[in-house]
Amino acid sequence: MNAALLARLRDAVGADHVLTEGELDAYLVDWRRRWRGRALAVVRPASTAQVAAVVRACAAHGVEIVPQGGNTGLVGGSVPDASGAQLLLSLQRMNRIRAFDADNLTLTAEAGCVLQSLQQAAAERGLRLPLSLAAEGSCTIGGNLASNAGGTEVLRFGNARRLCLGLEVVTPQGEVWDGLSGLRKDNTGYDLRDLYIGSEGTLGVITAATLELVPQPAATLTALAACAGLDAAVALLRLARARLASGLTGFEVMARHALELVETHFPELPRPLPPAPWAVLLELDDAQGEQPARGRLEALLAEALEAGTIGDAAVAASLAQADAMWQLREAIPLAQARDGLNIKHDIALPVSRIPAFCAATEAALRAALPLARPVVFGHLGDGNLHYNLQAPPGQAGADFVATHEDEVNRIVYDAVLAHGGSFSAEHGVGALKVHEMAARKPAVALALMQRIKQALDPQGIMNPRRVLPPPAR
Repeated sequence: MNAALLARLRDAVGADHVLTEGELDAYLVDWRRRWRGRALAVVRPASTAQVAAVVRACAAHGVEIVPQGGNTGLVGGSVPDASGAQLLLSLQRMNRIRAFDADNLTLTAEAGCVLQSLQQAAAERGLRLPLSLAAEGSCTIGGNLASNAGGTEVLRFGNARRLCLGLEVVTPQGEVWDGLSGLRKDNTGYDLRDLYIGSEGTLGVITAATLELVPQPAATLTALAACAGLDAAVALLRLARARLASGLTGFEVMARHALELVETHFPELPRPLPPAPWAVLLELDDAQGEQPARGRLEALLAEALEAGTIGDAAVAASLAQADAMWQLREAIPLAQARDGLNIKHDIALPVSRIPAFCAATEAALRAALPLARPVVFGHLGDGNLHYNLQAPPGQAGADFVATHEDEVNRIVYDAVLAHGGSFSAEHGVGALKVHEMAARKPAVALALMQRIKQALDPQGIMNPRRVLPPPAR
């Protein structure tokens, strides 16, 4: 059976793009190097028609498919299992921008386009794709949409879902749905686009998307502020919303221990402010130009200083200084990786509940694991924290995760739900959090999702055992 399927796949995409041997770690090992899979083959189609042919072949042979973009996911959703029976479908060769419509403020791009390349293409036309995340140099837009990626500009522009006007999708039967509309209003039945966004490849293969663009601002300014506590950071956010309105595009928070980890592993990065319990990174876009923007931002910080909301602040005087401030934020996950495997949490909470959540959770973790190191940072402006736990000094990260991950997850996720939050904000569910879905998602919601999965993918070949637990018997 496998020989017949492989022959059919080679006919569909070319023998050079059906990989069964050689160095395949780039496809079969996840970004965190936590999951290592095996594949029947790695198949690299170059067009939607080829994707459809591959899916039809797999459906005919009953072979499971794992779609993959840039393989930058953090929840084990884009690498195959260890069976060697699944097909890894890489979309990286599908990397063309199909269309720009400047008057409609849209671009249409294939799923394998790297996010940064789309940002650059929009910028060359005086426009902006306002989706920004740490992996933008290697993640792909298909993966961004499959996981409903977030990032640093969600506060102003929303998740990937809000930036997508239309999709092209190959169904589990190998049919092609062309929904590449550039319409902002289309009230004609169920919204299939929203069904596929965030489904992590379990309902079909996203092959292209029409994305919404915005005009480039006349000026973008960045500032770093020091806060004594999260209550003060939330107060600063409230003030920034009032004074900067829609100009506020980024509001990131970083705990002192997160920045200490950066200082340990990236000592060359400048620190504009002395250490403080919390640092806040603010970004302001302004249509009027740099001087008005700088005046508004400095007035905000002066007001916050006078009120005691912040203890110190610095406004970037150049693009290089702004980049250096953002590098502090973006280096935190890299510093964690250098320090060793850690227990990650991508959680969402109402902004108003974040100080109480952090206080309660830190106390519970300190009681259970007094030497473990919390590494807390994230998108305070939209209520998304990366609440991670690093091993105690001297303990191997892999041993720490293996021994304590279940206990730590229980503590963190119990507190998240107690404070009205979600255990997955922007990373998705993948394989890592399927058991949390089974334990914590309402039964009615799970049943509805499982009915959708069964209706669209009755063979169960699309990224199985990801996102959804098996239906109760």
